[in-house]
Amino acid sequence: MSAKGVVFIVASIAVGLASGARAAADVAEGGKLVAEKNCEGCHAAKTLGDAKAIYLRKDRKVTSPAKLKAQVALCNSELNLQLFPDEEEHIVRFLDETYYRFSGK
Repeated sequence: MSAKGVVFIVASIAVGLASGARAAADVAEGGKLVAEKNCEGCHAAKTLGDAKAIYLRKDRKVTSPAKLKAQVALCNSELNLQLFPDEEEHIVRFLDETYYRFSGK
């Protein structure tokens, strides 16, 4: 097998694993983590009391699935939430299903 063939197979497996991780993300687990990590408490402080406003505002920063994933990762890093990548995926899925609806478009 050529080197290009091996690279193609490895890339295909990586894409498949990433897709599987997204499919395995659990909405309920994401909601639990959002509550456990007090995400909405932080958001309430930023929006002067309305935690959900950060998701629903017209000028929101999160305008795509990639930006949602990046924002969750940023919060995890900046706030030292110590979330594992699969936990970030659960939160992304919860936020998408609850507020953003990118996957339903």
